[in-house]
Amino acid sequence: MNILYCGDSNIADGVVISVLSLLDNAKEPLNIYVLTAGIESNAGVCKPLTSDFEAFLLTEVKKRSPRSSVTLTDISDRLKNELPTANMKTRFTPCCMLRLFADTVSEIPDKILYLDNDVVCRSDPSNLYYTDVSGCDLCGVLDNYGGWLFYCGHVKRNYINSGVLLLNMARIRENRLFERCRALCRDKKMFMPDQSALNKLSSSKMLCERKYNEQKKERENTVFRHFTTSFRFFPIFRKISVKPWDEKGMHKILKTHEYDRLISEYKRLKMSSDNFTKEITL
Repeated sequence: MNILYCGDSNIADGVVISVLSLLDNAKEPLNIYVLTAGIESNAGVCKPLTSDFEAFLLTEVKKRSPRSSVTLTDISDRLKNELPTANMKTRFTPCCMLRLFADTVSEIPDKILYLDNDVVCRSDPSNLYYTDVSGCDLCGVLDNYGGWLFYCGHVKRNYINSGVLLLNMARIRENRLFERCRALCRDKKMFMPDQSALNKLSSSKMLCERKYNEQKKERENTVFRHFTTSFRFFPIFRKISVKPWDEKGMHKILKTHEYDRLISEYKRLKMSSDNFTKEITL
């Protein structure tokens, strides 16, 4: 099973927890790919993940799944050559858009499951992974809010959330979808730039069940829980942004202890590993 994560050193906490959750639930080896980059922007300095992090993650993955692998690729130069110029001043850093460079990395296989670093696996993801996407670019779940707000010119709701995407990389390379998305992010300022670009330019998207990217609250059949930003309207309107590594927020705000074991395992690994990169903090 091929898995993709993307981002700078700030994603390390989430990647470790997400990978641990996959190891708990996947019934086959995992080929984990991580695209990283470093760059200076208005949002500050983004540092790439290091080879220390790759070594740490590989060691821990091999302990649980000996036939699994971890491959980290630094694409800083490619990002600098194709900056999302029109979106450099948004709250989304350029490193939030690294998934759009997956087509430029030859090691990335023809089919891969992309996960945001705040996505946690709760049960076997095989049914999603083995969905037939031969006739489309990608498969994803409706965005919790954008699914209603943006119809992308269609009568049918089809605005997907980009936090969990089953990618047909062979087709994406052939029709240059990611290349066109990078150009759009360079030329046009957008809300949630790379997600908007994917929704606008993909001519063939497949919708899958909500359980594969639950963005609101766990249900009994939830496979992937995505801790994306949400809103509460009662008793007062407020924004909720709690991530899996925020133990206090998980308990106090989301009122859940379901992921305590994952967080405890993460803390234990951090304390015991000599290869744990210094950029990773709880």
